[in-house]
Amino acid sequence: MIHWGPLVVVMLYLLAMIGVGYYVNKRLIKESVDYLLASRALPAILVAASLSANNIGGGSSVGLASRAVGAWGISAGWYVLAAAIGILPMMIFAPAIRRSMAYTIPEVVGKRFGTGSHVITSIVNIIALFCLTASQMLASGTIISALTSISLNVAILIAGFACIIYTVMGGMWADAFTDLFQWLVIFFGLLISLPFIIKGAGGWSTVVSKVPTEKMSFTACGWATIISLIFNYFVTFISGPEMVSRIYAVKDEKEGVKAIGLSALTMGIYAFVPAVIGIVALASFPDVNPNQALATVTFAFAPAAIAGLVCAAIIACTMSSADSDMLCASTIIVKDIYQRYINPEISDDQIIKTTRILNVIIGMGAMGIALFQINIITLNIFAFMLRSAGPFAAFALGILWKNASKHSGLVSIIVGSVVGIWWQVIGQPYGLFAVVVGSIASTVAFVLTTFIERALGGETAPQLS
Repeated sequence: MIHWGPLVVVMLYLLAMIGVGYYVNKRLIKESVDYLLASRALPAILVAASLSANNIGGGSSVGLASRAVGAWGISAGWYVLAAAIGILPMMIFAPAIRRSMAYTIPEVVGKRFGTGSHVITSIVNIIALFCLTASQMLASGTIISALTSISLNVAILIAGFACIIYTVMGGMWADAFTDLFQWLVIFFGLLISLPFIIKGAGGWSTVVSKVPTEKMSFTACGWATIISLIFNYFVTFISGPEMVSRIYAVKDEKEGVKAIGLSALTMGIYAFVPAVIGIVALASFPDVNPNQALATVTFAFAPAAIAGLVCAAIIACTMSSADSDMLCASTIIVKDIYQRYINPEISDDQIIKTTRILNVIIGMGAMGIALFQINIITLNIFAFMLRSAGPFAAFALGILWKNASKHSGLVSIIVGSVVGIWWQVIGQPYGLFAVVVGSIASTVAFVLTTFIERALGGETAPQLS
C-alpha cells in the first residue's frame, strides 16, 4: 500500500535538500576550506543543530523504537539521554580542538605522535565512517520502503543517491544548513506526532495496560548499560570525526562551547520520544517488525500530514548523519592519505574535486553495505568502537597533555584497538560496550607509556603548532 500523503511530504523534503546543496555550491563554495569546513565560520546555532542531528540518526530514532519494542522497553530512551550527558565534557575540550586549526582527528594525532599513529587512526576512522553511513542509509530506506511498498533494497538506493547528490554539491556548508533544517524537522516532527499516536492507541493508560510491567521500567536496560552508554558517547563525541569536525568549523571557541550546551539540552528533551512510540507499537501491534515499529504506528494513528512530517523527520535523522559521515571519510582520505603521502602539491581546486569524487565512491560503497540489512544499532556500536577505542587517548589527551611522551600515542592506539575488538568478539560481557573497555585500555596505556618513557629520559611528543 502506498501512503500518498506522507510520500508527497517526503519527496518535497528530499527535493528541498538537493536544492540547498545546489544553492550552497553556487554561492558559498570558493576554496577547499569552504567545502570541507564551512569557511570555519559556523555560528553556535548551526553547530548545535548539526551536533544533535548527527547524533540523532537511524540508531536514535528507528533503532531506538526497535529497542523499546524489544528487551529495553521505555528505558531505550537512555540511548539518547546518555548522549545529552556524554556530550557535556566536550565543552572542556572544544577550545583546544578549535585552536588546533586542524581539518581531521588523524591530522592532530599524526602531528603529535608520528606517521604510524596517523595512518592507523586514518584507517580505522575511514572504515568506521563507511559503516555509519551504511546504517543511516539503511534506516532511510526502511522508511521509504514502508511509504511506497517497494523493496527495501530499492529504497536504500533512492535514499543513498539523494544524500550523495546534495553532499557532493555543497560540502560542509550544505551539511550545516540542512542539519539545522533536519534537526527542526526531527525535534518538532516527532514531538508533534506523539499526542496523535498516543490518542490513536487509546490513550496512555490503555497502552501501559497492554505491555508487560518490566517494559515500563526506566532502568530495564541495566545500570551497567546506562553507564556504558554515557561513557560510550563521551568517548565517541570527543573522538568522532563528524562531531569534532563541527568544532573545527565553528567561528570561535566561545561559540563552540555554547553549541555543545545547546545540543545537550535539545537532545535531552528529545530522548524518550522514540521510546514511547516504540511502547505504543508494542501495545498496539505485538507482532510488529521492530525495525518498522516507528513507521507502523505513525501510519496507523497519525493524520497523513503528521505522518509525512514524521517520515521526513526519520529520513532527516538518517541523512543528517549519513552526509556528515560521508564528508568526513572523504576529507580524511584526501587530507590525511592523498595529500600527505601521495600528492603533497595538490591544488586547492583539486582538493574540492577529489573530495566530491570520493563522496560518490564512499556513498556507493555504503549503500552496498546497507543492502546486507545488518541490525542498525549493532552496526553503529561496532563503528563507534572501531573509530574510538584506539584513537581516543591519543586525540583527547594528545590535545590537552603537553608533556605526553613520543610513543604514548601509538602504544595507546594499538592497545585500545586490540582490546576493543577482542571485547566485541567475546560478546561485550557485563553489559560493558567494547568502546568503553577499549578506551579505558587506551587511556591506561597512554598514561603508563608516558610515565615510563619520561622516567627513562624519553622524548616528549612534538607540540601542536
